[in-house]
Amino acid sequence: MGQIKAGGIEKGMFMLEKEVPYLVVDREFVNPGKGSSFCRMKLKNLRNGSVLKITHKAQDGIEEIDVEDVDSQFLYTDGESYHFMNSETFDQYEIPVQGMEDKGYFMKEGDSYRVVRWGEEALDIKLPPKMDLIVTEAEEGVKGDTVTGASKYVTVETGLTVKVPIFIKKGEKIRISVETKEYQERINN
Repeated sequence: MGQIKAGGIEKGMFMLEKEVPYLVVDREFVNPGKGSSFCRMKLKNLRNGSVLKITHKAQDGIEEIDVEDVDSQFLYTDGESYHFMNSETFDQYEIPVQGMEDKGYFMKEGDSYRVVRWGEEALDIKLPPKMDLIVTEAEEGVKGDTVTGASKYVTVETGLTVKVPIFIKKGEKIRISVETKEYQERINN
């Protein structure tokens, strides 16, 4: 842990605000013509997922926290928590689902992910920008429906519903953007 000036805070850093760990989601440095410069920050509470918008003077001291990324295998979810196992020590731990509900759509049991830990507390799950998932449910395309841009909804193996082009079929693998939850392309095996 260390004190740094608010002006040195960058997007993606982890910090404490009123003893709660936050991820800096966005930060804007403002240098008005008169008066002292300041930072507008959008922070994500890593305990409950809520968003906090705050402003600090550029010279204010901020408590940056040291976190580590730990390779961890996703075991299962019970609806309340995601259960993981540290890939090196085999210790098992839980991460509350609250605030990270959408991450469950991009995690497959048995796969490994990078988990951000601060001491004994797991704060975040790092996911790749895109995931390849198998379509488990798909409406049949209407014969003769060749309208450019025609689309339908499918469900992938993790339960996520995605809007896709009409030609996507059950059993096919598709690439989805983790950030937007949108179809990117069909993956040919």
